[in-house]
Amino acid sequence: MTSGELPIAVGVDGSEASMRAVDWAADEAVLRGVSLRLVHASSRDEEYEGVALAEDLLGGSGRPVTAETVIGTAAHRALRGRMDLEVSTEVLFGDPVPILLSGGAKASVLVLSSRGRSGVADLLLGSVSLSVAAHASCPVIVLRGSHDNRARGGIHRRVVLGVGKGAPDDAPLRFAYREAQARGAVLEAVRAWRRPVRKAADSPLMAGGTARSSEQQAVQVLEKALAGVPPQVSLHRRTVEGPPHGALLGASATADLVVIGARRRPGHPAPRLSRVAHVLLHHGACPVAMVPHRI
Repeated sequence: MTSGELPIAVGVDGSEASMRAVDWAADEAVLRGVSLRLVHASSRDEEYEGVALAEDLLGGSGRPVTAETVIGTAAHRALRGRMDLEVSTEVLFGDPVPILLSGGAKASVLVLSSRGRSGVADLLLGSVSLSVAAHASCPVIVLRGSHDNRARGGIHRRVVLGVGKGAPDDAPLRFAYREAQARGAVLEAVRAWRRPVRKAADSPLMAGGTARSSEQQAVQVLEKALAGVPPQVSLHRRTVEGPPHGALLGASATADLVVIGARRRPGHPAPRLSRVAHVLLHHGACPVAMVPHRI
């Protein structure tokens, strides 16, 4: 590895979903030219019998599954076809949320699966992933949808960036265009706008003019936000009438990654996820990256 960037970390709990997250994170590390850190949180007396485990673990020698078995299997899977990838492992005992948050503090990106060993369908994001996404100080990628286990290339070759209002810095933008460049993908920047509520006294002509003004404002916001995109990035701009969460949810159906900004308040006991983040993390059709704004 030649890059000085921090490693990519991925949470591993032994479920098939988390092992697929290892595949995806390993490809992401190769794309970035960085190392991969596998993090497993376990209780000292944890038993893995009776829970949904990965086929790699269930197809083993028949010996009891331990935390070391889980992390070792994950490391073997990460190196499969990627022998030049540098992989480190970490098994820590305790609550998985603070352990993953600590791992993310020493990583450039933290990758999480959308469900764990419960085996419950991932229509709703698991509580661990949701809590980590709300509190992490680094970008968090939650693997939603049929991401086919791979970051490299992807299916659609399209990275979508949600452009909000009043962003204090361009961290989500930089993250999005670097991801697009690494994948050889188009970066599509999306800005939603809403048609003003029409009053009874308004004429259709006036209402139409106000709607055009709102759309023009959205175009201007996009242009201002994208001023720092390097010219070599293939960039598409799109304004969509409607709520932001609806626009980005629709865009996720034909994207390899959706990137949104996340505001963190250091020291605040309970950072709140926006409605956009909630909708995408629970129902998105592709991996979702939440990138903290600098405060």
